[in-house]
Amino acid sequence: MKITQATIFPLSIPLIEPIKMARELIVDAKTVLVCLEDAEGRKGWGEASVAPLMTGETLDSLLANVKYLVDKARSLEWSDPSQFCAQLDCILYGNASAKSCLEMALLDLYTQKESIALWQFLRKSANLDLRTKPASIPLLRMLGGTLDKELADAKAYRALGFKHWKIKIGSLSLAEDLHRVQVLSEALGNDVISVDANGAMSLENAMTFCRSAEAKKLAFAEQLIAADLPMEDFVLLKKESAIPIGLDESIHGLEEISEFLEAGAFDGASLKLIKTGGVTKAFKCARFLAANALQLNLACKVAETSLSAAATASIGFALGDVPWGFSMSNQYLQFDICEKPLAAEQGHFPVSQLADTGIGITPNAERVKEAVCKGYSVIQY
Repeated sequence: MKITQATIFPLSIPLIEPIKMARELIVDAKTVLVCLEDAEGRKGWGEASVAPLMTGETLDSLLANVKYLVDKARSLEWSDPSQFCAQLDCILYGNASAKSCLEMALLDLYTQKESIALWQFLRKSANLDLRTKPASIPLLRMLGGTLDKELADAKAYRALGFKHWKIKIGSLSLAEDLHRVQVLSEALGNDVISVDANGAMSLENAMTFCRSAEAKKLAFAEQLIAADLPMEDFVLLKKESAIPIGLDESIHGLEEISEFLEAGAFDGASLKLIKTGGVTKAFKCARFLAANALQLNLACKVAETSLSAAATASIGFALGDVPWGFSMSNQYLQFDICEKPLAAEQGHFPVSQLADTGIGITPNAERVKEAVCKGYSVIQY
């Protein structure tokens, strides 16, 4: 399989409303899409978003790395999907986000060529049962803003079938966050409720939070302390916590998962394609978590389009179980890049929304062009 043409789109898509995290306020989704075309005219699409506080990538750096990879990839033969990541590693050191963008497009091309859905390809690659139709994946809905707004949103989305929730914490005082968590937990009953501090808490506050009565109903607490703290801090937090500990920014691949597993420092992880370096690496991480009785949350960065959502969901469909839910972030965009954006059905995402071959969705080229970031241009090869 040879790449004959390539187009790169640097995008900026406004969010429906700003999303406040502990260390940043996000008002738009800056993301890079790539479209690769093979000799038979098939088009494969990939996506990766910027994440300065998670991967170190800005739009300029991500765009430069994707351009570099595309330029080198056009001269290579891409015949074995199990080697796509290794081939990309031979072209460029590090830069997992850019590689995930290229790998996604290459896998889209390959699975279209083989007339198989991406999730089926993943199952086949792991010798899993191809006959069983995957169950719908529970979608995780983020709560933020004033407490009154959070309660109103929880009520509205609960009526639509959502049962998995993430409460952003860490930007307010510990007392305020504990109060919010208690009130929201009471309102959400026996739903799967989590919190995420994006590493903004001190170890002392994190331990106080996890031992508190207000937090006792939580299914897990995600990345309470900074990823660059020593392992002994994570071990102590896990030891002192009365609730399961999840990690996000600390986990970029199998190496970190193995280290935290050996230390007994966590209960599960959030996997994003931009951290692991692509779909196949994320799938291996997810299977490793399951094999070691660790929990899984699948997530798109806030925010990515239906393209990344489809690729990420394919991992969940291949596995058959995503106990900590799927954070499908295109739901926070003002508009999406395909004719029929992926959407929740009773708080879940069903495989029936994906096409039978490839990643499962095809972006609308005109919509993509309309979303190109101001000051940037489409790049064609």
